[in-house]
Amino acid sequence: MFRIKICGITNLDDALVAADAGADAIGFNFCTRSPRFIEPLAARDIAARLPRGVARVGVFVNATDGAIVAAADLVALDIIQLHGDEPPDEVRALAPRQVMRAIRAATNNLSEVSRYLERCRKVGAELVAIMADAAVAGQYGGTGQRADWEAWSHYASKPRVPPLVLAGGLTPENVAEGIARVRPAAVDVASGVESEPGIKDQAKVKQFVDAARAAFTRHE
Repeated sequence: MFRIKICGITNLDDALVAADAGADAIGFNFCTRSPRFIEPLAARDIAARLPRGVARVGVFVNATDGAIVAAADLVALDIIQLHGDEPPDEVRALAPRQVMRAIRAATNNLSEVSRYLERCRKVGAELVAIMADAAVAGQYGGTGQRADWEAWSHYASKPRVPPLVLAGGLTPENVAEGIARVRPAAVDVASGVESEPGIKDQAKVKQFVDAARAAFTRHE
């Protein structure tokens, strides 16, 4: 499982900067409506240049199983990130591939998360992680809005839950606080380290990774 993921990578330079900074996962967004969309062929070429040990994660929003599997095989993805309205049956259908499910929980309410995980258990769907993202009407992520840290801080106390990846509105300035308050297993950032949508600010990437790594070390 990764600890620090830089998502929304659209070019090789940004991917290598993230890896050099110490990120141990890179995210490719395959949702055509996203300003961070990348074609699977382009993602394959970038993924092939990443250092060993950097996880390749593919983000999908309500895609067909066939499209997900085709992209996962082409890019040699390590993890499939479902970021739409995908049911537990789809998680099960993608086995034995590793799947992470993003959930945009409403403020002060993790009941949706509990219900989803219970449905996963009933159909035998295995998740490698749950991603905490902000709930923004009509949006599927990458909004820059902060997830509800107070609500998600109670996640780890629930029984039999997968590791938590904190996303949603993280920046170099607040990631340490987010880690301290939520105690996630990992963090994920896209817009918080960009100079414009789809283009990373190299200084911010390094600042984010350094701040996250230091915070994880403090709270181990």
